Amino acid sequence: MRFLNKKYLFTPGPVSVAPDVLLSMAQPITHHRLPEFSEILKEIRENLKYLFQTQKEVYFFASSGTGAMEAAIVNLFSPGDKVIVVVGGKFGQRWLELSQTYNLEPVVIEVPWGKAVKPEEVEKALKNNSGVKGILIQACETSTGVKHPVKEIAEIVKENEAVIVVDAISALGVYELPMDEWGLDVVITGSQKALSLPPGLSFIAFSDKAQVLAETSKLPKYYFNLQKEKKAYEKNTTAFTPAVSLLIGLKKMLKRIKEIGLERLFKHYQTLSLACRKAVSALNLEIFSEVPSESLTVIKAPEGLNTGELLKFLRNKLGIVFAGGQAHLKGKILRITHMGDQSPFDLLIAISALEMGFNLFGYPVSLGKGVKAAEEILFDYIKEKQ
Repeated sequence: MRFLNKKYLFTPGPVSVAPDVLLSMAQPITHHRLPEFSEILKEIRENLKYLFQTQKEVYFFASSGTGAMEAAIVNLFSPGDKVIVVVGGKFGQRWLELSQTYNLEPVVIEVPWGKAVKPEEVEKALKNNSGVKGILIQACETSTGVKHPVKEIAEIVKENEAVIVVDAISALGVYELPMDEWGLDVVITGSQKALSLPPGLSFIAFSDKAQVLAETSKLPKYYFNLQKEKKAYEKNTTAFTPAVSLLIGLKKMLKRIKEIGLERLFKHYQTLSLACRKAVSALNLEIFSEVPSESLTVIKAPEGLNTGELLKFLRNKLGIVFAGGQAHLKGKILRITHMGDQSPFDLLIAISALEMGFNLFGYPVSLGKGVKAAEEILFDYIKEKQ
């Protein structure tokens, strides 16, 4: 039994959702073909462009982010097409599995988990492989907390016939990722990350270059058919029944994001992630990620620490929910998100729980030392907001 009924969700998706957003989704269901819902769609479509920093249409599906990843594959490519796949974690592996599922010819760049791909590795792969149609990469590899250099890679790809396809599911809305300015051809995200919504919506936007490639795609597609969605959007509706309640929540969150402004939002995530990393260092712990994303902090577990039991204790007794590692990183890392309905004081709770948990499970750290280090960063941030 937990000491209190309060639960704090610090997993990198799903993330915590603000109570007023949850309440907005509890409204009576409206029909998706009514004029009033078309007005809601109109507002959502415009504000999605603001979030993606693009003039292009942003399409959405009732699916997790993986649905939009699959939509990218089936709308861009044909069987046998050659694609470069950056595999440096669980979700890079997902790009590979999708490529194999649809009989593409993947050229794999293997990156050690925790490391970021080097732009020159992508450039070399492009030079050594003729006829490459796409580069599939994560902006943030959620399983390792690594931020890949997609801006630099987009520069390399710009003069090539290939398109750069960016899984930005745990990156978009967290830090600068302007689609049009950087020349990103395909950008994907999901509702359960920086949009601070429940899982169930995925989003995808195509550049003009990607649209040209899509015109020759021969892979089968039905639900994830962007041409169907394009025709429906022209009538300010959707091809299939959308996730109506989630879209009501999305409308509220997109309006909030626009009111806050992307610059301020990015500053918020930057501050939380910096404060968390400072706390980790103060506790003599290691950051696992070579190039840490602002989306989450990934901590290397000390030798001998039973992370499974630690996570279970924090979850069941203290109501603090962190994420562990995936695949071969299971038991070796702890992941703490900064996305969702999270304030500076929520982060202090997370660090305090971490300190107590480590002490209880055989790795002594100075109680309050991490909290103090984080407070020093957060205090300056709070002063700026006065």
